[in-house]
Amino acid sequence: MILDKFRLDGKVAIVTGSARGLGRAMVEGLAEAGADIALVDILDMKETQQQIEKLGRRCVTIKADLSSKDCVEEIVNTTVKKLGGIDILVNNAGIIRRAPFVEFTEKDWDDVMNINIRTLFFLSQAVTKIFIKQGRGGKIINTASMLSFQGGILVPSYAASKSAVAGLTRLMANELAKNNINVNAIAPGYMATDNTAPIRADALRSKTILDRIPAGRWGNPDDLKGAVVFLASDASSYLYGSIIPVDGGWLTR
Repeated sequence: MILDKFRLDGKVAIVTGSARGLGRAMVEGLAEAGADIALVDILDMKETQQQIEKLGRRCVTIKADLSSKDCVEEIVNTTVKKLGGIDILVNNAGIIRRAPFVEFTEKDWDDVMNINIRTLFFLSQAVTKIFIKQGRGGKIINTASMLSFQGGILVPSYAASKSAVAGLTRLMANELAKNNINVNAIAPGYMATDNTAPIRADALRSKTILDRIPAGRWGNPDDLKGAVVFLASDASSYLYGSIIPVDGGWLTR
């Protein structure tokens, strides 16, 4: 039955940036589909952990500063030791800095690039080695952005990093398909999260954005649950290198 292909029973997923917002919603979706979860964040993950355990899933928390790749070994080793392996990696953690191009600082460039693409690369590399060792394939899901397709304004390091996420997703898909590893990405649209709070607080900017979204509303984190479960499941077994917009139709305008 087709619905069985969406089940994740017995699978183990690592999700970075899972304490709140988009990450927390994706964690909940994966757990609702049957997966056990390794939560990774620098923030308190207690509420998310309690929600996952209420669903009857196993859950471990790994506090990690993803601005440095030094945490990668701990994330992988802890997950394997406590949950028995890895089947799914969701590279969701990301930050944003806003300033005009001519005023953008080196620190704001490096902070964003380190989390959004550098550590993402090295964590994906380490998890891929586990996938190959286990011999049963795996799923890697990256969080891209509308700015993987567009330039945006006032967010140079974010735009650069999310374009890099899209390119790396395609490269990984090309190289890892032979190992039965699917690599794809989700590109969220304008979502009601902490990252977009300054924009939503600007009545004029918010109206301009909403006027362009065919769905007529800001996205909710729960809007990503279907996409992440699909990409993590056997239902997407012939999907490689796709960047799936979940944007209320923004990119179609």
